Amino acid sequence: MNEAVLEKLKILAESAKYDVSCASSGTVRQNRSGGIGNTVGGMGICHSFADDGRCVSLLKIMLTNFCIYDCAYCINRRTNDIRRATFSVGELVELTVEFYRRNYIEGLFLSSGVVRSPDYTMERMVRVAKDLREQHRFNGYIHLKSIPGCSRELVAEAGLYADRMSVNLEIPNEQNLKLLAPEKDYQSVFAPMRYIQQGMLQSLEDRRRFRHAPRFVPAGQSTQVIVGATPESDRDILRISSALYRRPSMKRVYYSGYIPVNTYDARLPAVAQAPLVRENRLYQADWLMRFYEFRADELVDDRYPDLETDIDPKLAWALRHPEFFPVDVNTADYAVLLRVPGIGVKSARLIVASRRYGNLTSAQLKKIGLVMKKAQYFITCRELSVSSIQDISPERVRRALTEPKKREMKHDSRQLPILFPDERR
Repeated sequence: MNEAVLEKLKILAESAKYDVSCASSGTVRQNRSGGIGNTVGGMGICHSFADDGRCVSLLKIMLTNFCIYDCAYCINRRTNDIRRATFSVGELVELTVEFYRRNYIEGLFLSSGVVRSPDYTMERMVRVAKDLREQHRFNGYIHLKSIPGCSRELVAEAGLYADRMSVNLEIPNEQNLKLLAPEKDYQSVFAPMRYIQQGMLQSLEDRRRFRHAPRFVPAGQSTQVIVGATPESDRDILRISSALYRRPSMKRVYYSGYIPVNTYDARLPAVAQAPLVRENRLYQADWLMRFYEFRADELVDDRYPDLETDIDPKLAWALRHPEFFPVDVNTADYAVLLRVPGIGVKSARLIVASRRYGNLTSAQLKKIGLVMKKAQYFITCRELSVSSIQDISPERVRRALTEPKKREMKHDSRQLPILFPDERR
């Protein structure tokens, strides 16, 4: 690798680090004779996680950090005085192949600033993916960012080479998007999303009729929302995420806490650091919507527009709805078990499978994997030494689960532990 390419790599890898929507998951592309790479194995420098828990190393890079747009929240905005660089298509293809051969990476995550026009930029990104697939027979994972405002034809071509594509929504309100990114609008974002979805649905239909029809974006699409750059509530963010998940092609919505990289811009909030706790709570709420059958309006509504920061969203919902509890783990449906704090998807399935052989006890529930510290207040079984939330107030349950230290309960007592001042740090 010559010094010029190495210098570009340093600059463009740094510029790409703020895009978090780069998880590698949902696709299986096996190696073929004479080719290189695959998406289903190998070890390397791991930065992303697949659905099965594997670490997947990706070369996360930008084609260029030059940009014609002046988005207030972006480090690569055209008015910023930063070091700029641009890879040629050949340089980036060679870099990806050489990194793979040295076992540094297992795939490519490629984004770009917008130069000249969305179509010009997107065409160059498509050429990178096409050359990797056709000239180098690269079978590793490729994630391409679709440039907002690019044409349907370029999205259709990109989808034949990429495993996943994404278009960043960025700001969850169009009025605020126009304030911070005057050159963008929702039409330029949602149009490529729609093209990707239509291509995926057409590909599924074609493959039902023709076994060897080409796959189109087999790992689906994702998007990213910036949290905290504008005054939207968690309710606003989760509502739009819920609407996106109703699209069959949308696999992940990523939440990126606003990082103050352009503190001189008066349109942006004055914060010292990214809102990481809020970001984490949004991911937890997102998980509840995707895997626990919660609706967005159950987690946040007009009365509670923001997620609580000191407890997770599932526990917050349970404390607001004591009438739903206690749940009998020996008779409750799977969907009801998922609502119990301390019970996850895996443990709920194990409960349903295990109770066919007899009633479950608290000791057996611990072995199954329940977090009994939480669940004990919301369930009933053959025996429990703690009163349920129906017998005591939600406020006391909350204190018991959030206080740093608690007095151990006596085995024959059915009361919550009493906390004394000298027990608190």
